[in-house]
Amino acid sequence: MHYIVTGAAGFIGSNLVKALNERGETNIIAVDNLKKADKFKNLVDCEIADFLDKEDFLKKVQQGALDGQVHAVLHQGACSDTMETDGRYMMENNYRYSMAMLDYCQTKKVPFLYASSASVYGGGKIFKESREFEAPLNVYAYSKFLFDQIVRRHWKERRTQIVGLRYFNVYGPREAHKGRMASVAYHFFNQYRAEGRVKLFEGCDGYGNGEQVRDFVSVEDVVKVNMFFLDHPEKSGIFNLGTGKAQSFNDVAVATINTLRAGHAPLGLAEMQQQGLIEYVPFPEQLRGKYQSFTQADMTALRGVGYSESFLTVEQGVSRYVEQMLKSAG
Repeated sequence: MHYIVTGAAGFIGSNLVKALNERGETNIIAVDNLKKADKFKNLVDCEIADFLDKEDFLKKVQQGALDGQVHAVLHQGACSDTMETDGRYMMENNYRYSMAMLDYCQTKKVPFLYASSASVYGGGKIFKESREFEAPLNVYAYSKFLFDQIVRRHWKERRTQIVGLRYFNVYGPREAHKGRMASVAYHFFNQYRAEGRVKLFEGCDGYGNGEQVRDFVSVEDVVKVNMFFLDHPEKSGIFNLGTGKAQSFNDVAVATINTLRAGHAPLGLAEMQQQGLIEYVPFPEQLRGKYQSFTQADMTALRGVGYSESFLTVEQGVSRYVEQMLKSAG
C-alpha cells in the first residue's frame, strides 16, 4: 500500500514526505509538476517508491492502475500564487484536479487530506469555518473556496475520511523554490544577510508600519496536524490550521534579526528602527483591496476533534527556522 502525496516536491508536500519517512514509511508515490525543476532538491533527502508527473498520475488514477494500492492521499498540489490572473488555469489546476482526486478517493474509500487556505476568508475579521465568514478576494482564494463548498455539498454522502486544512501563513524549511511567494521569514533572512536590514510594508488598513498581523504557523506544526489526522481516520471536517494567535510582521522581523545577531544582546523593535535594521517601504498599489491585514485562526474546531498539541510562536518557530537556514548556508 502506498501513500500518495501530490505537490510532493513543493513546500508543505516535501515536508510531509519527510515526516512519513521519519515514521518508517517509504512506500510513497510523489506526484508533482517539475516544470520548475529546482523543486527536486526538496526530495533529495527523502525516500520514495516512485515519482509521477501530475498529468501521468491523473491518467493512472482514471485508468484504475492504482486501485487497491493506496493507503491515503495527501493532496497538497496547487498553484499557490495569489497574484496569478489566469483564472482558467487556476480553476483547472486547483479546482478540477482536486475534484478528480476527491471522486477517486470517495469511490475507492481512500482517506483524503487536502490543502485548503485561509485566503477563503478574504478581508473579514472572523476566521471561523462557516460560510458566512468566507469572501475570497482573488481567483486563487476562490478556487480553494469553491472546492470547500463542493466538499460541504456532498458531506452527508461521504464514504471515507475527508479533511480540509485551511493553512494560514506557513513558514519553514523547503520553501526556497517559491521565490516571491516564500514566507516573510525567508525573505527577511536573505535581506538581512545581503543588506544588513529587512524591508516591511508601511501601514495600511489602519495599521501602523509593519503592524499588520497574521497568524504565522510553522510547517513543523502543519506536519503534526496532518499526521494527527492520518492516525485518526475516523475524524473528518474542514479545519483552520494556524496557531490561534496573530502576530505582526514586525514580530517576524525582530525574531529573524535577533537570531542572526546571535552572540549580541537582543534588540527591541524601537532599537532596530533607530539603528536602521528595519526599513519600511510603500504599500504596493496592486495589493490594495486584495490584502489580508489581519488573520487569526479560530482553532475551536481543530481542538474540538482532539488535537491538543501546542503551536510554536513566531519567536520560537522563526528562530528555529533561521538557525536551520544558517546551517544550510554554511
